[in-house]
Amino acid sequence: MKDVHLKRNRLQEARTLWNCKLNLSVLQNRFKMETKILKSQQHNICGQRSQSNHGFSQMLIYHHIRSSYRFVKKDGHCNVQFVNMSEKGQRYLTDIFTTCVDIRWRWMFLIFCLSFVLSWLLFGFTFWLIAALHGDLAPDQPPNSRPCFSEVTSFMAAFLFSLETQTSIGYGFRSVTEECPSAVLAVVLQCILGCIIDAFIIGAIMAKIAKPKKRNETLVFSETAVVAMRDGKLCLMWRVANLRKSHLVEAHVRAQLLVSDGTDRIFLVSPVTIVHEIDAESPLYEYGPMELANADFELVVILEGMVEATAMTTQCRSSYLPSELLWGHRFEPVLFERHGHYEVDYQHFHRTYEVPGTPACSAKELSQRKYRVSPVGTTAAHSSFCYENEVALTTCHEEEEEDESQGKQRVSVENETTTTT
Repeated sequence: MKDVHLKRNRLQEARTLWNCKLNLSVLQNRFKMETKILKSQQHNICGQRSQSNHGFSQMLIYHHIRSSYRFVKKDGHCNVQFVNMSEKGQRYLTDIFTTCVDIRWRWMFLIFCLSFVLSWLLFGFTFWLIAALHGDLAPDQPPNSRPCFSEVTSFMAAFLFSLETQTSIGYGFRSVTEECPSAVLAVVLQCILGCIIDAFIIGAIMAKIAKPKKRNETLVFSETAVVAMRDGKLCLMWRVANLRKSHLVEAHVRAQLLVSDGTDRIFLVSPVTIVHEIDAESPLYEYGPMELANADFELVVILEGMVEATAMTTQCRSSYLPSELLWGHRFEPVLFERHGHYEVDYQHFHRTYEVPGTPACSAKELSQRKYRVSPVGTTAAHSSFCYENEVALTTCHEEEEEDESQGKQRVSVENETTTTT
């Protein structure tokens, strides 16, 4: 009995020890999983500390790296696929000319070849049928009979006659006679249809060659947009450039801010720096560095203009995500004067530099705090391009105190002049 009890006790101890090992392994696995999650979160969250020497406290901004799909790619192509479109083929065939202009060259070449070959086959079969009904293809012909087509005795001969008629080759062996009015009518219809096909194909090819969409390859947007103070106001800026010597006439720019509300619906699709003033009417009025770090929107920018060579309007598109809006940065100068002429250095086109004095708050908070920008040292004109890296922020209260002190000094000077006189 004692041996049995000892065996039972040992068996229970072994079971408890095994359960403890299982629980320990489960806890270790959970700890490893939590460690991996924490490490991945640490990798996906980057801390950035912004400092300001003009009254703004230090601020730690966490950027959460999210995978976001673009509505408009950086090269301007829309990242959209159309599905479940009713009567898609009929809609595209209704505007067949635009369809031929938009399709790829290989499909255009296929349509070009098929249109001619099918027309030759169609009228070749028509000529062969007319000759067969008239009895011209019979092996035994009466000596005084006159055929509808001379030298057309088979389908291959009818096809060659159709090709020669439409392309005006005219070898001189085959021809239509006055015997069959239907044959003459078929030749007239083929000539008219051949002219229509020639005009359509040549027009589509010329329109495709001179398509202004190819002009977009020589229009460049900056890779990032910047937010900085400009003329005393917080502004969003990005840069565009024309790489060709020919000008873009009547160019204008517009931007659309696409914001997702969490559903699958989207609310709407020499270098010049485009400046957008962030005021109360701007959609970025309430966005600061912290808000941009957690924002989920897409800024679509569109450049439209008339191509000088073809007088056709072209459109170039791009987009900026919140992570591509560099707060407190400005674009580097790209226009330089070298040896009596101006030189545009596109190596600096995408480069930016940091402006330390940019307030780390939204334009709304900036207007509420009533801060203004005053240049350090010398005063610059409001219309000039300021590339200084340092700006000073002073409050309106300090400005009033300076004005009062200047007024007191003026009064004292006037009193001294009156006493001396």
